[in-house]
Amino acid sequence: MLKDRFENEISIEEMSDLHPDEYVLVDIRDEISHDYGCIPSSVSMENIIDLSKEGKLDKERSYILYCMHGSQSSNAANELRHMGYDALSLKDGYASWLKESIGRTDPKIRIKAEESILNEYKDKLYIPFSKAIDEFELIEDGDKIAVCISGGKDSMLMAKLFQVYKNKSDKNFDLMFLVMDPGYSELNRMLIEDNARKLGVNITIFESSIFNIVDNVDKSPCYLCARMRRGNLYATAKEHGFNKIALGHHFDDAIETILMGISYAGNYQTMMPKLKSDNFEGMELIRPMYLIREKDIIEWRDYNGLHFIQCACHFTDTCSSCRDDGTSISKRMETKKLIERLKKDIPDIEKNIYESSKNIILDSIIEYKKGKDKHTFLENYKNKTA
Repeated sequence: MLKDRFENEISIEEMSDLHPDEYVLVDIRDEISHDYGCIPSSVSMENIIDLSKEGKLDKERSYILYCMHGSQSSNAANELRHMGYDALSLKDGYASWLKESIGRTDPKIRIKAEESILNEYKDKLYIPFSKAIDEFELIEDGDKIAVCISGGKDSMLMAKLFQVYKNKSDKNFDLMFLVMDPGYSELNRMLIEDNARKLGVNITIFESSIFNIVDNVDKSPCYLCARMRRGNLYATAKEHGFNKIALGHHFDDAIETILMGISYAGNYQTMMPKLKSDNFEGMELIRPMYLIREKDIIEWRDYNGLHFIQCACHFTDTCSSCRDDGTSISKRMETKKLIERLKKDIPDIEKNIYESSKNIILDSIIEYKKGKDKHTFLENYKNKTA
């Protein structure tokens, strides 16, 4: 079917003319990119070339491959065709599919998204959001909160949760939905603005040149980028008269941070639900999605047929290569996979890791730090009885 074509690419329009049974749509990006957002009905097969070389790919089927922009999938389709497979590459990749979806604003999307928060996903999203606010005392009367939106699934859901919460809460506080453009690609910027319109989120966008600055940094560009973004958000929120910024980190982020500290840095520290800024007096950071599971965020996104940007990263523009805490996605992915392996033997591993951060027994700690001071068990050892 596809092999009769001289070129190895097919456009979105041409693909839409085909019957879905005529081909297998294959996402060759990494697994985390596929899970974050993909073309409906596509299958994730990052190792499709290896499968073909091992004879595990059905030569009787036709394949349309896509990556983010079409370059990698074009090379992969060529390689498959040389091996006798019927394969094409989706021209301009997942980006072209996203562009097709931009501008199709349906007022029912906003209504469905809001109603699902209070109905289908009340127990998974709204209740843990409210619980975190109460348990960690994240909001007080008179607060002015800048809800920081990166454009991804977490921050966009956080914006909707804040809107719903404010309508139902007795607390008196103000909101501003703040988007920093550190040098987004045109597609990312368009997608953020489009999703904000679809979801009824009135965003305030400001520009920065962070991506251009970190372009010339060789050592730890992700860490520097994250620090600069955080500082810019604090500064802009403060200029607008706001005293808090809200970030969309969730329960899985917190658990992974603990394990990553142990595994890669040799320390034990948690991603705190709230922090006072050291550099911006009177400013505070809050994480109201602290008790929400990532799988439930994904379910809500897919239930509402929403597609968000995965990453702001200027280096790749394809995957979330750096996080708001400056950690690389490779380390995050390794940690996620480690947790999945541990869950096979310890089903409550995530809950246990979280509870461990609330049950630290200082009498059994060799050393710990409080501020800049280091303390050891030897300080009071002689005065203790066995």
